[in-house]
Amino acid sequence: MADYVVAGSGPLLAHGLRDVVDDLDIVARGAARKTVLELGDPQVPPSGHGSMVTLFAGDLEIFDRWLPDSPGPDRMIEAAECAQGIPFSPLSGVLTWKERLGGQKDQDDIELIRDYPGQAGG
Repeated sequence: MADYVVAGSGPLLAHGLRDVVDDLDIVARGAARKTVLELGDPQVPPSGHGSMVTLFAGDLEIFDRWLPDSPGPDRMIEAAECAQGIPFSPLSGVLTWKERLGGQKDQDDIELIRDYPGQAGG
């Protein structure tokens, strides 16, 4: 089992709902987290929750936990769905976070997720 999961808008890429994302958000634990800490210094993320390390000029953001009121890293990683061997957060989880965040980009993503077959409203 992996020690990370792609979160944020990354799962929309995996499902073909988006062609591009501004950055890739990853939640890491264990060996993956240890490796990340060797590559960069942790800082407080915009959410103020936990810590993150940014790599590749911010194109990659690795968190030790996700947003406030989200499941912990162990639960997120265990719930991951693999696409081409990469663990992604399920769209149902992404929908929950984006509904809570509520920004314009989030609203656009909510619509994409809801229209996706097998999702609420899709």
